[in-house]
Amino acid sequence: MKFDIRRSFKRLIFILLGCFISAVGINAFIVPHKLLSGGVSGLAIITQYLTGIPSGYLVLLFNIPIFLYGIKELEYDFIFFSVVGVLLLSFFLILTKDLTSALNIKDILLSSIYGGVLNGIGLGIVLKNKGSMGGIDIVAVALKKRLGVNISTVSFIINLFVVLLGSIISSLEAGLYTLISMFISSRVLEYVLQGFDRKKMIMIVTDKPEDISTRIFKELGRGVTFLYGEGAYTGHNKKVIYCIITLNQLIKIKTIVFDIDPGAFLTIIDVAEVQGKGFKNIY
Repeated sequence: MKFDIRRSFKRLIFILLGCFISAVGINAFIVPHKLLSGGVSGLAIITQYLTGIPSGYLVLLFNIPIFLYGIKELEYDFIFFSVVGVLLLSFFLILTKDLTSALNIKDILLSSIYGGVLNGIGLGIVLKNKGSMGGIDIVAVALKKRLGVNISTVSFIINLFVVLLGSIISSLEAGLYTLISMFISSRVLEYVLQGFDRKKMIMIVTDKPEDISTRIFKELGRGVTFLYGEGAYTGHNKKVIYCIITLNQLIKIKTIVFDIDPGAFLTIIDVAEVQGKGFKNIY
């Protein structure tokens, strides 16, 4: 694949932004209340509480074996930008460490919410630009490639074990608040990766499939696939329209269908992930 310097520079800028947002979330909201974090960052924070060593340095140290694993499982391009992500996250954690005392936010629930939001946004921006902050991001992406599971789901499960460990060292209360933060972070991460404009699968049973499919193509720019079905009661053969659309196209497609055939049968299903022509791939 030809190296695109402009595209790579854009990815670098967004990875930088994501790492900065996550670092602010950790130092401004997580650390002041001795809350925990997931993955390598969580282990680094736990170690910081115990030893006083800044988490920025520990993040670098703990990522070494994970990168050795990632090199075998993932593309070198992703690994390169992951190394950049780890270096930037470590740098920004050290740079923003004074935010812990500067903001002085006393409400622990508020801190867990905003810490989760900022972590989710930051991580989502980095992953969406095909980079990572190292740690479990690399493990999650590798498992997504192997098993097809959602990155946010893998992250939440692994993070849960880290938080349980941290709860023993810190306190049960800190662990419970951390779970709130992590749940929010995983949901925000999913929205950033998939977008607020979620995908829908539409299946339409109609007597006028050609007319409906033509208008869908012309007015929405979406292709359709004909599936062939048979009515169990009538025994009549029918073309069933199969189509993937974005959420903001849903009202329009309903209007098209029922304008042409008021008696059409339409099924709408949430889609977890779509890859292929017309849709943007994340990984």
